[in-house]
Amino acid sequence: MNLPISLIKNELESFEERFKTAVKSSTPLLNSILRYIVKRKGKQMRPMFVFLSAKLLGTPTEATYRAASLVEILHTATLVHDDVVDDSLERRGFFSVYALWKNKASVLVGDYLLAKGLILSLENHDYRILHILTDAVKKMSEGELLQLEKARNLNLREDIYYEIIRNKTASLLASACSAGAWSATQNDQDAENMRLFGEKTGIAFQIKDDLFDYASEDVGKPTGNDIKEKKMTLPLIYTLNNTDKSTRQKVISIVKNNNNDKQKVAWVLEVVKNTGGIQYATEKMYEYKKEALDILMQFPDNEYRQGLKDLVDYVTERKY
Repeated sequence: MNLPISLIKNELESFEERFKTAVKSSTPLLNSILRYIVKRKGKQMRPMFVFLSAKLLGTPTEATYRAASLVEILHTATLVHDDVVDDSLERRGFFSVYALWKNKASVLVGDYLLAKGLILSLENHDYRILHILTDAVKKMSEGELLQLEKARNLNLREDIYYEIIRNKTASLLASACSAGAWSATQNDQDAENMRLFGEKTGIAFQIKDDLFDYASEDVGKPTGNDIKEKKMTLPLIYTLNNTDKSTRQKVISIVKNNNNDKQKVAWVLEVVKNTGGIQYATEKMYEYKKEALDILMQFPDNEYRQGLKDLVDYVTERKY
């Protein structure tokens, strides 16, 4: 499954240079850290959603490029902060900023990026786009805190799980699509429809991430990382709600107290598989994918709509 990069190749190349300029600092240490981050950037899927959403409905403008930069700045800032929160020493196969520069520098770099994003929008009077994207940051924080609260007792209802991932993961992708649409049309209804499309896609994206923790023929060996971190993912929630009391208590005990015991974690993974948790989560992922595509199909049929469909396919079929 290939990303539809060819449709926005020129935009992405121009975005790369603009993004580097947008985050540049006159402070040597800060510049060193930012260069490290930029060199190890991810696939930049959120800027892709911005540009494809804009081209679906019109022609990208300078505001589109600023929206893409703001999305990537906010995403990068949250990743830097997340590594501190999660005590994570790796990011995309490399040492995290937290691992190399520790707590204080990581928090300050994240804060700096958030400030740069605000300045980029305010200096150019992109108030509507700024509102769309800062709302996502608020929701992401709320989602993280709700997850932290619920992780303490491992008693998570499925509707609360969806609230968490809608805020924590899907909100930024939703805002990327909405901001891209707005930048090209200034049409509130188009922006809202694209926000809903992005939200459904973002939920499917997170459920796919949940599934990577479990054995599957197309993912490889199960990792059990989410269990080690006491994260309540959809396959585990389904299992706890659909197994006998004794098994439920044993699973909760392992997740709470023995989550570093490989054999016991492997047993939990097997219980989740046998109870139907993986199948259930997979079905839910495809439900959200269908809802996203149903919204997308309401827009004009062009190569950019197909590009967005390809991105949704990538989200649900990716191998990592």
